[in-house]
Amino acid sequence: MSRRTLRTKVLMHALLVPFLIFALFPFYHMLLTSLKQDRELYDRFAVPLIIKQGPTLEHYTKLLWETEFLTWTKNSLLVTILATGASVVIGTIAAYALSRLKFRGVNSFGTGIFVTYLVPTSLLFLPLAQVVNWIGLADSKWALVVTYPTFLVPFTTWLLMGYFRTVPKEVEECAMVDGATRIQALWRIVLPIAIPGLVCAVLFAFTLSWNEFIYALTFTSSSEQITASVGVTSELIRGDIYFWGELMAGAILGSVPIVILYVFFLDYYVSGLTAGAVK
Repeated sequence: MSRRTLRTKVLMHALLVPFLIFALFPFYHMLLTSLKQDRELYDRFAVPLIIKQGPTLEHYTKLLWETEFLTWTKNSLLVTILATGASVVIGTIAAYALSRLKFRGVNSFGTGIFVTYLVPTSLLFLPLAQVVNWIGLADSKWALVVTYPTFLVPFTTWLLMGYFRTVPKEVEECAMVDGATRIQALWRIVLPIAIPGLVCAVLFAFTLSWNEFIYALTFTSSSEQITASVGVTSELIRGDIYFWGELMAGAILGSVPIVILYVFFLDYYVSGLTAGAVK
């Protein structure tokens, strides 16, 4: 490798350093805050970006054993897994139909799904609250399982429509010539090819569900039913008192499932993005 090429690569990587610092600084500050002792955390003259008086796990201990954080996390996992699974199944079938089948109004349906996804949840939670009360799921995590697909299905459908269009039609046409039905061609031919796109849709849907706040705050209230995003903020902020150590500990622990998913499925995620899943 020549010196000029080496300098170019070093310069290109050096230009990424500010963006890397910008992206990682919130996590660094959260981790630092969660490990500080209270006397240093609330000391106005302490240096905010370093730990001088030694780290402590006291905030994590209080969060795990003096609050219902484990219950909130269990509720979040249950709601997120069920809502994501149902939404990806429905979105896959809808995306395949809209990208492969020819019928009157197919383009309008695709546009309608995209517009539905753009409607903010802050406009929908009031009518959905009436629906939740009508079906008897008020103050229940099952209300979230029912309502989350209202924004996840349009999202996954729109995402997968672009990916299915990159899969050649000839492969499934050959399967149907050999006697396969449309459903068999989808299950045995298209879905194995579309695994990167499906993983990409699952990751995005899981992230949206895990981080959702408005519906969880509106449809659940008791400590046994709320999710982690609501529990951490509602139980650890009391009036003008902020339990910053426990809040940051909850933020760190709450990001662990998302980090694990993206670490294990990073290759599929990148493949799904570069192959047209967001076109």
